Amino acid sequence: MSDAAHAPDAHGHPAPPGGIMRWLTTTNHKDIGSLYLWFALIMLFAAGSMALLIRAELFQPGLQLVRPDFFNQLTTMHGLIMIFGVIMPAFTGFANWQVPLMLGAPDMAFPRMNNWSFWLLPVAAILLMSSFLLPGGAVAGGWTMYPPLFIQGGVSYDLTILAVHIMGLSSIMGSINIITTILNMRAPGIALMKMPLFVWTWLITAYLLIATMPVLAGAVTMLLADRNFGTHFFNAAGGGDPVMFQHIFWFFGHPEVYILILPAFGIVSQIIPTFSRKPLFGYASMVYATASIAILSFTVWAHHMFAVGMPVAAQLFFMLSTMLIAVPTGVKVFNWVATMWKGSLTFETPMLFAIAFVCLFTIGGFSGLVLAVAPVDIQLQDTYYVVAHFHYVLVSGALFSIFAGIYFWLPKWTGHMYDETLGKWHFWLSVVGMNIVFFPMHFLGLAGMPRRIPDYALQFTDFNQIATVGAFVFGFSQLVFLAVVLKAIKGGAKAPARVWEGAEGLEWTVPSPAPYHTFETVPAVK
Repeated sequence: MSDAAHAPDAHGHPAPPGGIMRWLTTTNHKDIGSLYLWFALIMLFAAGSMALLIRAELFQPGLQLVRPDFFNQLTTMHGLIMIFGVIMPAFTGFANWQVPLMLGAPDMAFPRMNNWSFWLLPVAAILLMSSFLLPGGAVAGGWTMYPPLFIQGGVSYDLTILAVHIMGLSSIMGSINIITTILNMRAPGIALMKMPLFVWTWLITAYLLIATMPVLAGAVTMLLADRNFGTHFFNAAGGGDPVMFQHIFWFFGHPEVYILILPAFGIVSQIIPTFSRKPLFGYASMVYATASIAILSFTVWAHHMFAVGMPVAAQLFFMLSTMLIAVPTGVKVFNWVATMWKGSLTFETPMLFAIAFVCLFTIGGFSGLVLAVAPVDIQLQDTYYVVAHFHYVLVSGALFSIFAGIYFWLPKWTGHMYDETLGKWHFWLSVVGMNIVFFPMHFLGLAGMPRRIPDYALQFTDFNQIATVGAFVFGFSQLVFLAVVLKAIKGGAKAPARVWEGAEGLEWTVPSPAPYHTFETVPAVK
């Protein structure tokens, strides 16, 4: 490379590297946000392909395409990648892009740690995916990593534990960065109770991550020790307790569910006021409801364990605390609906996805209340009703809010408007496909079809065939989304300074003025 490439700019700073080195060494929050989002999109197609293979196998009874052990490997890897490789990185990408801009900060508090926290993720993803190539194949013990299955597997299980450790480290570093940025780098005049809701949800989410990721790390480290060093934490033959693993795992796992949805609440709370041309109804109550959800999420973990034989008093406690957590969630839904009430609504693609989120996430919430009733859950445990419940929460909840946020902020990020017609095609295909694939699973579960099996009784055929058709509609509609994103990056109509007409300031937050930022220049980080 010539010396001209390293010539200093007008301010005396050395010119930044170009090509691949720009992305490997970048400390700019916008670049790192884009890296997180592209990584999440690639992982979405990888894990989504596994889901389509699962649904193709389940199109009719009998074994058609894959062996039973490979089927279980697909279900495990689909879950791990969707949670740790798609939803969490995508929301972290939003945080990297938007939090400094919303707070008037020049960048994240620790730019170099920001770079490191991203580049750990591809390493973990390669470890996870390469386990398919090892003797015995990938992990077939479920994404929850329960012993004794996880104690008995091959070397791919050790690789998976290492990958989970690395992804947890990435999450902790990113959370420290976000918390420090929010608490220390707000522009003058932006008090905590004047921050955009998206920033509030990420502040609370980051505290949840720091509190729970070490718990997961402890659980998988004990698993690793059981597998390789002769300990018996979870090995009943040596005096250990497999149910103890479930307690530790779900003490992480239930707050994790809210880690996957709280940033979605923040995104939707930015979008609905914008397209309603109204202030967000009940800003303070939304902040307090978010904090309440986070606190209560630590009290409900054993509702995943009603079938393990816990005492009746414990069942009652976890049943009632699970019902209690529905109250602040209901406050949020009420506030979103009240914001839209008598507003000057327009229905661009971000608003369509936000409305779909409110409606379909509520269905997932209600099915969660059904499962909160201990005697009902004991009947429905490990059936397709549970699969329907958490996919309504995580697909129409987390994933739809990610789509909404990308359509909402893409004009700011790229400087170009996206194709509204293609965006609406993507919305309708996704909503129709998603409901066709997951709604029949409620009936399959109520009829008793167990999950994670490659074969089933003849009476379940019709609903499974409907679900498989919906899965392919939903899966291939994401190619439309990819086309929309690439088209907006490549060019298109130039985005105006105020992208959403008539929404002055509302795309930030109502209680405080929008922090000044032109979006034209990348702030220098010294």
